[in-house]
Amino acid sequence: MRAVQRGATVCLGEGGTVVGHLAYSRSGVRENSSFVYSQHWLQSKERFAVSPDLELIEARQYHKAASANESVFHLAIADTEPDGWGCRVIARDHAKRRKAQIAKGAEQPFAALTEWDYLTGVDDFSRVGALRLRDESGNYLRTIESGDRATPPLLELGQLLGASHAVERGTETEADLRYLRGRGTSLGGLRPKCTVIDEDGQLAIGKFPSVNDERSVTKGEVLALNLARVAGIEAAQARIVYADNSPVAVVRRFDRTLEGGRIPYLSAGSLLQARRDEERAYSEIAERIVVTCADPKHDLEELWRRIVFNLLVTNVDDHLHNHGFLHVGYGQWRLAPAFDLNPFPDKDQELKTWLTEDTGPVSSIEEVVRVADQFWLEREQALEILGQVCKAVERWRVVAMTPAVGMNQNDLIDFSPAFEHAQMKLAQRILRCD
Repeated sequence: MRAVQRGATVCLGEGGTVVGHLAYSRSGVRENSSFVYSQHWLQSKERFAVSPDLELIEARQYHKAASANESVFHLAIADTEPDGWGCRVIARDHAKRRKAQIAKGAEQPFAALTEWDYLTGVDDFSRVGALRLRDESGNYLRTIESGDRATPPLLELGQLLGASHAVERGTETEADLRYLRGRGTSLGGLRPKCTVIDEDGQLAIGKFPSVNDERSVTKGEVLALNLARVAGIEAAQARIVYADNSPVAVVRRFDRTLEGGRIPYLSAGSLLQARRDEERAYSEIAERIVVTCADPKHDLEELWRRIVFNLLVTNVDDHLHNHGFLHVGYGQWRLAPAFDLNPFPDKDQELKTWLTEDTGPVSSIEEVVRVADQFWLEREQALEILGQVCKAVERWRVVAMTPAVGMNQNDLIDFSPAFEHAQMKLAQRILRCD
C-alpha cells in the first residue's frame, strides 16, 4: 500500500463554525489520525470539548485504533462514521467502479479504500450530530457531484428498497449503487436503511425489511418505539410506511431541530471512552450522567426506566452505541431519545449491557429494582416507574394494532414471546406484593 495523507477542516453546526483540523495518515498497514483545535474555538465563549478524548488544549492530539474493531479517529468523529450497512454500500460501490476502470484499461484504477474514504463517504446533509468535514476548496464532505442534495424524499422509498435488496442479494447494478451512494450510509447497524426527507420536510431514517427476515422486524421496532413512549420514555418518533407492499420503518432523526439545526451527538460508548469489545455497565453510564449532564436526576430516572423497559420487551441488543447523548450547551449533555429498540422473541431476557460492574448482565427484574438507588431512586419511586412500564407493556397488542404499527395476527404470534414471559410475570408479582 502506498502512503496516504488526507486532511479536512472540522466544523460545527449548520453555520459551519470552525473548531479544528483533522489529519489522517496511512503508511503500509499503519494508520493514525490527529486533531488540533483552532485558536478561534479555544477562545470562544461557546467552546467545549467536542469529544471526550480531545482536551481543550493547543497541542495536536493523536489517535490510532487500539484493535481491528476500533476506529482510527477520535471518538466523536468515529460516531459519524458509516455503520455496517453503510460500509457495505461504500465498499460495493468502490469495487464496482474500480472493476469498470480496469475493464476500460485504466493505468491507475482506484486505490484500495481507507478509513478516510469511509468517513468521508457519508453525505454531509445527513451526517449524524453536528460535526462536519470541509475540504481545502470549502466543500463539505460528502456532497454529491452535481451539488444537489443526496437525501431523497419519502416518495422514493420504493426505489431505495429495490436498490437495497439488490445489494443484499449481491445482484446490484452500477445504477443501484450510484443511487445509494451517500443515501444508504447513515448510522443504525447492519440492516438495510437510508436517510430520507419525511413528508413535513424533517430528516428521518427509512429502515427496510431484509430479504432474510423471518418476521416483520421493521414493525417490531416501530412497536417498541411507540410502546416506549406509552411507558413514559422519550423515544424517537416512528411509524410504518409501505413501499412496494413492504413495511418500512420511518424513524425521525432527533439530532436536528425543527428548523434544520444540527445538535452535537455522542454515543454512550464514546462518553465512557469504551472499547467496542469491552463489557460495560449501566451503572457506569449513570456515573457519567452525574458528571456531564445538565439535569442528572431526570436522566438517571430515564435511564433506569429504559433498563426496565428493555428487559420486559426483550430488547437485548442494548449495546453502548444504541444509547446516545445530545449537547445542550457549554459542555453539558442530556440523554438522547431512545432508538434502535427491537424486541427479540427468539432470545432470552438478558441484556447486552451489564447492570452494574458487580452484578453482570441484566437478567432479572428483581436485580434492577434492587439497584435503583444507584440511579437516585427511592424504592417507592422505582416501583411506581416499574408499574408504569408494566402497564404499558401489558398493552403491547393494542399498540401493535394501531395504524402507526399495523401488525396482523401472524405478527402478534411471532412477537408474543418477547412480551409475555417469566420476567414480566415476576414484575407483576413484585408490584402485587408491594
